[in-house]
Amino acid sequence: MSDSLPPAERLLNLVIALVNTSGRMTKEQIRSSVAGYDPEASDDAFERMFERDKETLRDLGVPVVTVTSAAHGDEQGYRVDPDAYSLPPMELSAAQLGVLALAAELWQDQTLRTDANRGLTKLRVVGATPSETDAVAGLAPRIHPAGPALGPLLDAANARQVVSFTYRAASTGEVLTRRVEPWRLIASRGGWYLVGNDQARSAPRVFRLSRIVGPVTLLGEPSAFVVPADADPLALLVNAQQGADRTAWLAVAPDRAGALRSRAVVPDEVQAQEAALASVPVGMDVLAVPYSRTTDLADEITGYTDAVVVLAPPDLREEVVRRLREAVAMGERLSGASPPDGTAAAHEGGVDRG
Repeated sequence: MSDSLPPAERLLNLVIALVNTSGRMTKEQIRSSVAGYDPEASDDAFERMFERDKETLRDLGVPVVTVTSAAHGDEQGYRVDPDAYSLPPMELSAAQLGVLALAAELWQDQTLRTDANRGLTKLRVVGATPSETDAVAGLAPRIHPAGPALGPLLDAANARQVVSFTYRAASTGEVLTRRVEPWRLIASRGGWYLVGNDQARSAPRVFRLSRIVGPVTLLGEPSAFVVPADADPLALLVNAQQGADRTAWLAVAPDRAGALRSRAVVPDEVQAQEAALASVPVGMDVLAVPYSRTTDLADEITGYTDAVVVLAPPDLREEVVRRLREAVAMGERLSGASPPDGTAAAHEGGVDRG
């Protein structure tokens, strides 16, 4: 048996062995049969490792008990008390399973998709009425994929470890390297955000994961910082998202872009007349949508492709056109052909649709 296994795997192997033993396991049996312990190691080395593992399991709530038997020369053995370790029966209603399914749906395009599906499958097995229709059927969270940055940032936030990444600023589009103490990751308004302390600025900042360019690098050791007791990551995110002081004029296809329609406002008469002067694609509705960050709205509009055409302002239209051109170029590289560029042209001109 190799002692090179990760400590967590060795502990799991020890729990499995002690749960499934019919009576008890002596130290020598554990040493020779549990993967992770080296039977060739010295007695002192094994003793220290086993005692440390035993106390770790007890700290985690695993009831490792000591068993002695006169028939075996009073030699101590160990096992896990099954009565103290077992969980009570779990019963989940259809509504509770529905809420869990809704939560799992959040991760379908994320790093934890496999773990979420596996956990939900196990919970459905123990549910009282797993065959009933979920009470939340038809509801689904609209969260864009977080990309490869989510996993490393979750680990870093949990370990309190500083990270470094390249970030495209929302206001200027400038790309800079940031060193951040990650406090918390939050899903909000269809996107993922990191809230933490920007070391270069010595101040809390909010970063949208979709604007992280390239990999996230872990720096230094875990437990390198402490989240301030008065820090409120959710309030910081809300403040960053407030202050919509600009209006986007959009031509939207019927029955499309429901999220944009829900945020549309009734403009004043002068603005409406100015927008009407623009050549609106035939059959499309004109919406006035408040926004604060050009790149955030451009990301959202790009996802609708030709169902939404930006009429104004020009800088928003340019951001959308740039993204569509990049998508077209990527399609050409992947397929080796030249896909139609009508979508980008419609956005760039804002008028050429029939």
